[in-house]
Amino acid sequence: MKGTARARNGFAAMPRKSLLLLFALASCSKGPQADLQYISQARSLTAEWALINEQSSEGKLTDTYTRVMRADLREQLQTTAKSLTQPNSRYGQEIQAVLGEPDHASPQALRSHADQLKQIEDSLESA
Repeated sequence: MKGTARARNGFAAMPRKSLLLLFALASCSKGPQADLQYISQARSLTAEWALINEQSSEGKLTDTYTRVMRADLREQLQTTAKSLTQPNSRYGQEIQAVLGEPDHASPQALRSHADQLKQIEDSLESA
């Protein structure tokens, strides 16, 4: 019984400095690959905003629901934009362009932004 607990704990043998270095390096990842999740999120939020505006213009949604959803989507997009490691990048500028759209932007304009973000996302995934 005397050494079994240590044999199971693989991290116990690793020096603490090595662990700290590993965690520090992992948290420092920057650039487009680190932002990929945010690009994907922004694309999805933009597409959802387009759908909300389309259904709202067809009278399928209440004004209250539309207003609340637009505000929520805009807030999530702002949070996503603030999370980017490279906010001045092409994708950062595209997300800012989405945020510059009025709440009642045409579904086509929003889908165009979503398409641009999808192209950027696809190019980063294949890199």
